[in-house]
Amino acid sequence: MLEIKSSTHAVVENIQKVIIGKSEIAVLSLTTLLAKGHVLLEDVPGVGKTMLVRALAKSLNCAFSRIQFTPDLLPSDVTGVSIYHPQTQQFEYRKGPIVGDIILADEINRTSPKTQSSLLEAMEESSVTVDGETVKIDQPFFVMATQNPIEYEGTYPLPEAQLDRFLMKLNMGYPAEADELEMLRVMGDVHPIESLTAVLEKADVVKMQEEVDHVYVDPLVQQFIVQLVRATRKHSAVELGVSPRGSIALLRAAKAYAFIHGRDYVIPDDVTYLAQYVLGHRLILTHEAKYSKQNGALIIKDIMRQLDIPARKAFN
Repeated sequence: MLEIKSSTHAVVENIQKVIIGKSEIAVLSLTTLLAKGHVLLEDVPGVGKTMLVRALAKSLNCAFSRIQFTPDLLPSDVTGVSIYHPQTQQFEYRKGPIVGDIILADEINRTSPKTQSSLLEAMEESSVTVDGETVKIDQPFFVMATQNPIEYEGTYPLPEAQLDRFLMKLNMGYPAEADELEMLRVMGDVHPIESLTAVLEKADVVKMQEEVDHVYVDPLVQQFIVQLVRATRKHSAVELGVSPRGSIALLRAAKAYAFIHGRDYVIPDDVTYLAQYVLGHRLILTHEAKYSKQNGALIIKDIMRQLDIPARKAFN
């Protein structure tokens, strides 16, 4: 496990050469990838969302593709199309940009709900269906979608079904002053993304994903996850709580997070740390809660303060 911890640490360090001072976001992104999930990254323009995805792809030697979502983008522009060839009298499927390794779905909330929904099958089933033909997408397959805050003009809020397909929702935020000064120093001449080299290969990522599946989760931790999720359905500020898909997502994320930290077992701290990122965006709040500026992450923290968290010493 020490070798694994060293490898994942090397990936995070590599990303930090481009995204300075955001190691937590790098770790959470890698956690999501190893859990075979996807990330929704919401923040204002210019904080490095695109560079984060490119740095992750280069660090893992994975193919990178970008889908720029615009109001006139069609579902076929995402999934691909079937083209008829008169010579062979057959249709040939031309892959869309969603069929790849690491995909940047940039400004996903600037396109119509119909086009947004074209991602659902790919993100849930790792496949796309065009004209009755289903094409499997090989692992690693990781979508990082970015969106500007929904109060910006010309945006479409993501439907609940789409939000539920993202394992985590993250916010990068502005860098600290010292980090921003460091950015000016290292990016004065050549952008560091150009000289970034791979520290792992695609085959290593797939092997790690398989090993994550075997990380042990104690029944007490499983029970804690279920209690946490069920509590979201009873909270006074929540109109619709987390579904069973959210329970499974939190379990998978906790296993990947433990794996990254060199453990073959999950501890309660993994769950409590990840809960706000995995569950917060799955809550539908009441109108009163929205007007009082509450959000999913704050409500998850409030719920955890009321639950009995299993003692960490029992898992060491």
